[in-house]
Amino acid sequence: MSEAPQYVLYEHAAGYALFRVKEFEETGQIIPQVDEAIGDVSKFGSVIKLLAFDPFKNTEAALDNCNAISEGLMHADLVNFLEQNVPKEKKKKTTVGVNDGKLAGAIAESVPHIKCQFTGVVPEILRGIRIHFATLAKGLPHHSLAKAQLSLGHSYSRGKVKFDVHRVDNMVIQSIALLDQLDKDINTFGMRIREWYSYHFPELYKIVPEAYKYVRCARLIMDRKNINDEGKVEELQEVVENEEKVAEIVEAARTSMGMDISLMDLLNIERFADRVASLTEYRTRLHSYIKDRMHACAPSLSALIGEQVGARLISHAGSLTNLAKYPASTVQILGAEKALFRALKTRSNTPKYGLLFHSSFIGRASAKNKGRISRFLANKCSIASRIDCFAEVPVAAFGDHLRQQVEDRLKYFETGEVPKKNVEVMKEAAVEAEVEQQKVVKKRKKAAKKAKKSVGEAPSAEKGSPKKRKVSEQEAADDDEQMDVDASPKKKKKSKKSKA
Repeated sequence: MSEAPQYVLYEHAAGYALFRVKEFEETGQIIPQVDEAIGDVSKFGSVIKLLAFDPFKNTEAALDNCNAISEGLMHADLVNFLEQNVPKEKKKKTTVGVNDGKLAGAIAESVPHIKCQFTGVVPEILRGIRIHFATLAKGLPHHSLAKAQLSLGHSYSRGKVKFDVHRVDNMVIQSIALLDQLDKDINTFGMRIREWYSYHFPELYKIVPEAYKYVRCARLIMDRKNINDEGKVEELQEVVENEEKVAEIVEAARTSMGMDISLMDLLNIERFADRVASLTEYRTRLHSYIKDRMHACAPSLSALIGEQVGARLISHAGSLTNLAKYPASTVQILGAEKALFRALKTRSNTPKYGLLFHSSFIGRASAKNKGRISRFLANKCSIASRIDCFAEVPVAAFGDHLRQQVEDRLKYFETGEVPKKNVEVMKEAAVEAEVEQQKVVKKRKKAAKKAKKSVGEAPSAEKGSPKKRKVSEQEAADDDEQMDVDASPKKKKKSKKSKA
């Protein structure tokens, strides 16, 4: 059993506290005694005594110290606090209990005369301090401690969540999940409309097999007997974009074997068709939105394998950062986990690709080269995701060159033409990327200036612009002068009369 420490460091939202551990030999031998003392403040107060407390200057200082401790780093404030308050012993190092192993290593490096301990009885002592800190720190007001904790908690959380708005991959993850769900729903609803409307006009599906066009045609035609009404044929031509097919639809409607249908049923079909058509149109808008978000969030990955496949990889990994941390071998089989574990269990061949199968490169490769090109593509995807994740200004230049490398590798497998070396390609990409990054930075600066101007103009528009104010002031001055001029002759006449 390890001995209890002589001192314990406690990090609170209000500042650093150093406690002296009394009876540390007994405490180190019997942990149940500490557990018993934790429940009673008076008993715990006999074991622990506050030696020093150093409050943070402001919220920013508290946040800096909190970030440093969470990453296991030593802040200058903590170094000064320990050097001033922990006494030096001649023969051996002073033992200080801390909460984290990383922080213990950092303190041992920064302050040589301190030996840190974070196991044994230390967690129990710190738990007791956390429970009874308001009582142990008598000089501090209790309400200020709670406010400091709340303020620091909000600031720390805000700092962790605060990313570049244009590079948030959460929106991509939700959007691609919604796109997949919409595809399933639109397919199901399209089949339902086809079955429903086919009672009345069964021949239409053979002429117009596309789901979206079929829904719009059904919505336009409704009662097939009225297909020759004014404007319907022209509208059908706009939807189908083929005169021959329109003629086929008109002829099929005339000779159709479908049953007659009531007006109420037609109205319900019409409403449902409107919903399905609007869902399909929204799906198109959502796809363009995913393209824009992917170009902002992961331009290199989008340029390499396309927006949809890239978004699915990010979604499956959980975030762009997680995808960047994956090795190429993991990226290669992302989405094929079931097949992988089944192969490992049955000792059969492992899968060659997962979500990457939807990329056009896999389909273009021959059967014997599919595994090779999948491995090569996964390697390039891993590089592209890391560039997008960790670059300050991500641009599509690297993705374009990586895509060209995959194209060259496909040619090599087909014709034997040797591609360029990776070093040369990356040098070219770095030069292009630098130029693109400068353009992006200039655009951002211009946008920021415009935003500042618009913010500055808003209050002035409410109060009135400076020029208008000057004009109004000048007009007012002119009016005053005119009034003085008009008033002065009257005064003179009065004075003449008085002389007379």
